[in-house]
Amino acid sequence: DGAKEAARQVGLTMLSTLVTYLDPSIRITKVVKVLGMINSTPDFNEHTYAVNGFSELLAEVFGAESGIGARSAVGMMLPQNITAEVEAIFEIER
Repeated sequence: DGAKEAARQVGLTMLSTLVTYLDPSIRITKVVKVLGMINSTPDFNEHTYAVNGFSELLAEVFGAESGIGARSAVGMMLPQNITAEVEAIFEIER
């Protein structure tokens, strides 16, 4: 559950950054693709569960229709031993 919560926190930080730096005339209309990377050991196999923390947040914010896009979840060694890193592509509208 720690990795899932970390992925959710990444989502909150990402959304905060988007709100802060996107021009107010730009509206996010859809989540296109998410790549969730979870810091893990070779015996950990719950990567998709952990990335759900991020995906579920986006579905809450944007709705099931627009908040769920294509998704990949992988395990790896991450820099500075961070728990989760997420890359996301959004569709926008002006």
